[in-house]
Amino acid sequence: MLYTIAEENYIKSVYHLQQQSALVATNHLAEALQTQPASVTDMVKKLMGKKLVHYERYKGVRLNAAGKKLALQIIRKHRLWEYFLVNTLEFGWDEVHEVAEQLEHVSSAKLIEQLDRFLGHPRFDPHGDPIPDKEGKLAFRQRLPLLDQPHLKWLEITAVGDESPALLEMLGHHRIQLGTRVRVLRSFSFDGSIEISVADQKPVTISNQLAKTLLVKIIDHD
Repeated sequence: MLYTIAEENYIKSVYHLQQQSALVATNHLAEALQTQPASVTDMVKKLMGKKLVHYERYKGVRLNAAGKKLALQIIRKHRLWEYFLVNTLEFGWDEVHEVAEQLEHVSSAKLIEQLDRFLGHPRFDPHGDPIPDKEGKLAFRQRLPLLDQPHLKWLEITAVGDESPALLEMLGHHRIQLGTRVRVLRSFSFDGSIEISVADQKPVTISNQLAKTLLVKIIDHD
């Protein structure tokens, strides 16, 4: 079955919001999609008619099995296109989200499978998010909040929790990308900022807001 771009955007948004709550309030969905609650209610009814969601009035909406499968297919396309744009066409990681938002609605299953094969079946996109395989399975990678890690342990950046171009540009300014090794040297209670050592560079101080977006794995267990 073919779906409209609007329907796919709703399904994907419900999936992402369900990572925080099993039932997604229509107001939260309207906020995420920058639309009116009445429009959300109308679309949810359409998606119910296509047997993609369950909806409980005054409680919220959630994906059923078919809806989750569709959401993962859309996310798979989005993240494969991001990987292609960065690793083949040499886009910056802060440039690809908007382009991938358009490309994720390409409906050719053969094209996506050929793209996956051409890229060597990558498991993670340029921002560290797992790329669902064709069965919808997600690879695992340790993603611990940087702010929660002990001082002086060597850590490796595995993902960023925010893909906004402005944030990714700031990370680029600090020469922080996926695979970068960092250590937390000091925390400042005044504003929650932290001082970090980035690979072999001089220590830098980053804001609490920036630090919250960085997810890491521990590479030093001594």
